Amino acid sequence: MTNPDLPVSRRSSVGVSIGSVRVGGDAPVVVQSMTNTDTCDVQATTRQVAELAFAGSELVRITVNSAEAAAAVPAIREGLEVLDVRVPLIGDFHFNGHKLLSQNAECAQALDKYRINPGNVGRGSKKDSQFATLIEIACRYDKPVRIGVNWGSLDQTLAAQLMDENAKLAEPRAAHEITQEALIRSALDSAARAEELGMARDHILLSCKMSGVQDLIAVYQNLAARCDYALHLGLTEAGMGSKGIVASTAAVGVLLQQGIGDTIRISLTPDPGGSRSKEVTVAQEILQTMGLRAFTPAVVACPGCGRTTSTFFQELAQDIESYIREKMPDWQTRHDGVESMTVAVMGCVVNGPGESKHANIGISLPGSGERPVAPVYIDGEKAMTLKGDGIAAEFQKLVEQYVSEHYASK
Repeated sequence: MTNPDLPVSRRSSVGVSIGSVRVGGDAPVVVQSMTNTDTCDVQATTRQVAELAFAGSELVRITVNSAEAAAAVPAIREGLEVLDVRVPLIGDFHFNGHKLLSQNAECAQALDKYRINPGNVGRGSKKDSQFATLIEIACRYDKPVRIGVNWGSLDQTLAAQLMDENAKLAEPRAAHEITQEALIRSALDSAARAEELGMARDHILLSCKMSGVQDLIAVYQNLAARCDYALHLGLTEAGMGSKGIVASTAAVGVLLQQGIGDTIRISLTPDPGGSRSKEVTVAQEILQTMGLRAFTPAVVACPGCGRTTSTFFQELAQDIESYIREKMPDWQTRHDGVESMTVAVMGCVVNGPGESKHANIGISLPGSGERPVAPVYIDGEKAMTLKGDGIAAEFQKLVEQYVSEHYASK
């Protein structure tokens, strides 16, 4: 949900409708993600799509790499409808997409968008005809496409051509610059060809993904200066844990601040057994931290220091954040604007009262050597003091009460 009080970053001038979701133009930046289940496993894929949508992914991409996977797509869509999950589904096609969509009309209809990689859509004389088949099917079913270039699967014919041309120059450019240009040219040339084949400009999105932060920034700055298509951002192969989060945030944050990008994905490698929805949470947090979107109430918490030797405030901050995320699906259906709320959970008297006063509702827990009391501030005013073993439960009730009293019922 977009908070009307927050600035909506203006992106591409051309908006694209993907199912019920609008991307580009004056629409807010959209969060998307991708499943890692075997698409042939209808139950597992349906379950993960629903999990990602529940976490806040506004578009979900699934792999369609075989006839069996294509045949599973309509069943996945039906399963989502039973669960009342309306998230648009994107089909990710490589190598054989022209065959799969030609031979599976129900799959072509069930998907809301196709992702096409011009680097592996076909080779030699087959490339043009197979690309044309994909575009013609998309036009037939009125589906938008993302022309997604990736430097790991770059069109080698185009790359070699540009390298040869560069070598003949009196002052050749660096090889990495030619690689960047090859990505951009692949995307733009493919988009131009799609338009020649009859695809409307407002049905085309572009992406040029790389795994280097500075490379990605340079490519998208150049791409944005040369077109007005809606752009999908993401650092490919970002990695695991803090490395992947930091690298993605550094790259995507710079571009978003410059007004570049209409939809984002944070491509994190999950921890073994970890939830795929982590990438959705990170994408939301980037947009919310930058003031571009508001998804869930923000929890402000201090980092802790020698004054906060107890772990109680850390545990309470974690509990409150989990509680808020758990409650948000219900709150969003019943209360307008609740996603813009701020909650402070502080650990000592130094910054605790001040931060609590700045939040909509905040609590300042006792630090080392301080009196065992926890003042609660509501809209800048001290409202009460909590004591004893039930502080966490009492504070949760106060947060719930604040939501009910301060955010209009729908």
